[in-house]
Amino acid sequence: MAASNEIPVSDHIKKIPPAVRPIVLAARRTVKAVAPKADEISYQGQPPRSSRYMWKIVRYAVDGANVVGIGTFARHSTLFFYRGRELDDGSGLLEGSGKDSRFITLRAPADAERPDVKRMVRKAFKLGGLAR
Repeated sequence: MAASNEIPVSDHIKKIPPAVRPIVLAARRTVKAVAPKADEISYQGQPPRSSRYMWKIVRYAVDGANVVGIGTFARHSTLFFYRGRELDDGSGLLEGSGKDSRFITLRAPADAERPDVKRMVRKAFKLGGLAR
């Protein structure tokens, strides 16, 4: 059951700048198409005060473990992978060098619909325990 103070994903989407909103919506459609049974969990934060910081919108989890998230900046959005370091990225899409996570930059809605992006989302959910 959702907590009473939970911010619905739809409320976050209304606050996203119009220039990047279609990108976030395309990323959300991609994740939901690949993993329709994953739990969609809204982040509780508000838009950041600086356009240089990512605003985390939503994350998708399997059995309580985060798999993929969607965040946005002023001019682009990202799909981030909580266990990205473990993913086999033959396409060279994954960016970042953090301890565990990696991300894919999305500059247009079509970027979220590319077959190699969908393939990476599928791999993340397979690694996260959701076979499809």
